[in-house]
Amino acid sequence: MIPWKEIDRVKVPENESEVTLHVRDQEFSIRTAGTELMNSRIHGSEDALAELACSRLNPKSNWQILIGGLGMGYTLAAALEQSGPDTQILVSELIPAVVRWNREHLGHLAGMPLDDPRVRVEEEDVVKTIGRSKLAWDAILLDVDNGPAGLTRKANDRLYGKFGLKASFEALRPGGILAVWSSGIDEAFTRRMKLTGFKTQIVSVRARKSGKGSKHTIWLGVRP
Repeated sequence: MIPWKEIDRVKVPENESEVTLHVRDQEFSIRTAGTELMNSRIHGSEDALAELACSRLNPKSNWQILIGGLGMGYTLAAALEQSGPDTQILVSELIPAVVRWNREHLGHLAGMPLDDPRVRVEEEDVVKTIGRSKLAWDAILLDVDNGPAGLTRKANDRLYGKFGLKASFEALRPGGILAVWSSGIDEAFTRRMKLTGFKTQIVSVRARKSGKGSKHTIWLGVRP
């Protein structure tokens, strides 16, 4: 078997942990502390995050979409595929190296989505992006820290806790959708979404596009 090769290693801003990029033949992996966060062969649920959210938006042009977490670019690519030519998408990515990895190593995997003129990237915590927004977005797509139960960074409590959900609610336009990816279910988070005012739906999706692999969870919350 072909061994994995480490391409790069960087520290997470405001954190002592590190993330690493690995390659094996044509397969890429992003990891932290020996745990795989994402793999280029397994992205069905990342695609579904964008597909499920966009399919529930009112059919119109010039959507404004915010994506928290670039990953390997699959969610961004799926959002672009679902969107019209007037859509504008902002990606907030905390780790600058992840943006660089997408430009230098990973972009071809999802069809070079960062090269699309509809896309802008800000290298900052999506918490800050949401916090300065009011009635700004038709959709907010979050794939940060393995979901609400991860909480490996203190800032994620501000994202998935009651104050973070309130900020997302206020940042959405009426009829806008908050879509949240998670590796597993979290009943407490579901209750927080409903208490915030979101009309909430939970969808279970498979990790692989083929319908196989682990089950992941996507919350879809509509601001009435």
